[in-house]
Amino acid sequence: MFKEIYSKLPPIGDRLKSPLLLLIRLFWGGSFLVTGLGKFGHLANVVHFFKTLGIPFPLFSATLTASIETVCGACLLIGLASRLVSIPLILTMITAILSSEKEALRTILSDPHRFTHIDPFNFLFASLLVFVFGPGSLSIDRWLLGEPASG
Repeated sequence: MFKEIYSKLPPIGDRLKSPLLLLIRLFWGGSFLVTGLGKFGHLANVVHFFKTLGIPFPLFSATLTASIETVCGACLLIGLASRLVSIPLILTMITAILSSEKEALRTILSDPHRFTHIDPFNFLFASLLVFVFGPGSLSIDRWLLGEPASG
């Protein structure tokens, strides 16, 4: 009986892949977009923050970060070139963790809860999900570019 019930779960999960990926893209793509636009709106503050972190070329770095988050976030939101745009988002979030979340990173084994609750980790995790599983069938990638359906 267990085997019979269990065997019915994969098809249900398969039907939920694309709606879940759509929700991930809408929420996190929109969040990246809003965050990037916010950085542009307060660029002087972001530059100052980057200076305090010792990030080289803080004006260039802040502008690049804001551009990546805005453009790639918008693409992620609509599902355009989703796997491609997730790469700069992943790299940006890894950079954010390494530069501004060093203490949380140092305590990843002793206090994983602290690490998993920092913003860059959550943005990174969402970007990794889209990179690995694709945008789902409810995306421009699927409709226009023939991206294989991931669910």
